[in-house]
Amino acid sequence: MKIAAESFVLENGVKIPKIGFGTWQIPNGEIAYNSVAFALKNGYRHIDTARGYGNEESVGKAVRDSGIDRSEIFITSKLPAEIKNYEAALKSFDETMENLGLDYIDLYLIHAPWPWHEIGADYTKENIEVWKAMEKIYESGRCRAIGVSNFNVEDLTAILETCKVKPLVNQIRYFIGYTQEEVTKFCQKNNILVEGYSPLATGAILKNETLAALAEKYNVSLPQLCIRYVLQKDVLPLPKSTHPEYIAKNAEVDFVISEEDMRYLDGLRDTV
Repeated sequence: MKIAAESFVLENGVKIPKIGFGTWQIPNGEIAYNSVAFALKNGYRHIDTARGYGNEESVGKAVRDSGIDRSEIFITSKLPAEIKNYEAALKSFDETMENLGLDYIDLYLIHAPWPWHEIGADYTKENIEVWKAMEKIYESGRCRAIGVSNFNVEDLTAILETCKVKPLVNQIRYFIGYTQEEVTKFCQKNNILVEGYSPLATGAILKNETLAALAEKYNVSLPQLCIRYVLQKDVLPLPKSTHPEYIAKNAEVDFVISEEDMRYLDGLRDTV
């Protein structure tokens, strides 16, 4: 069975396909619609979007037009990072659902622990308030799982100490040479699934000749090697592309990297 058809299981029992199709930086309209439509035709069953990406409308339309039963597709969206109060969070979720044109989504994440223009600022109190809105959304049945994105150990601990429903997912930047070990280990210890966005380091890793040689050893592309590495770390990769050939190939990762080569890759730092 292709990896794209396999699943991780979240702590609440919800199955989440092991590879997600990322849509960050894909513009709303024809490009986003066609990219998602092609991904679905080629076996992806997990689509990741966000209100901040500005493409929820096209993602939702591609899902609705796919002819695939809604229950077979896992849809993630995210609360914009700058929204840090209860009522605004509920309102934003309603707008996301209207944009997508769906009755429910599968996963909803707080996009970041701070607004993008204040990276690193302390919004602990506000995140605790927003998490209560996330719990209300979850309890409504309009979302099958809730989580966070870009949260570190301290951010997560504040939520875990006060929540009724724990975060089930933390989506972070993750690729060979940048594996955020502290937060990854914390999440895995607490049964929080780690999703890795930018598994190709937003393309920068593709210039690495050492990794290209290792990919050749396995008779795969460098992107396939990078995605497979993430999977073997029990992290869910979210590759993104707008090119049909790459979209298809990125899900063809049914080979296995040897333990020796995984140790080598684990030892790399500042790869790009």
